[in-house]
Amino acid sequence: VQLVESGGGLVQAGASLRLSCAASGLTFSTYVMGWSRQAPGKEREVVTAISWSGGRTYYADFVKGRFTISRDNAKNTVYLQMNRLKPDDTAVYYCAAKGAIDSENWDYWGQGTQVTVSS
Repeated sequence: VQLVESGGGLVQAGASLRLSCAASGLTFSTYVMGWSRQAPGKEREVVTAISWSGGRTYYADFVKGRFTISRDNAKNTVYLQMNRLKPDDTAVYYCAAKGAIDSENWDYWGQGTQVTVSS
């Protein structure tokens, strides 16, 4: 299984970025997909998740109203649209997949993509 993130970069506060995660080696449409992030010196935290069909989503409070997760099962890809970025959003963003929606454990992880937001 491979999860490959792309789209990270350096932006100014208030800007937008769109992350993509291309999945291979798994039946994509049967996996819950999510994004987590890890800032320097902090623990990894779940940012958002989306159900198999895209009908259910979860957002951490600190991104509600700014970030949007979506998926295209035909392309085996999950996206994270990040708007109104803040310096506190600076982190490595990881794509993840899990087979059970009620599991706290993610089965697969990508290598991460750096997002840096300058003030």
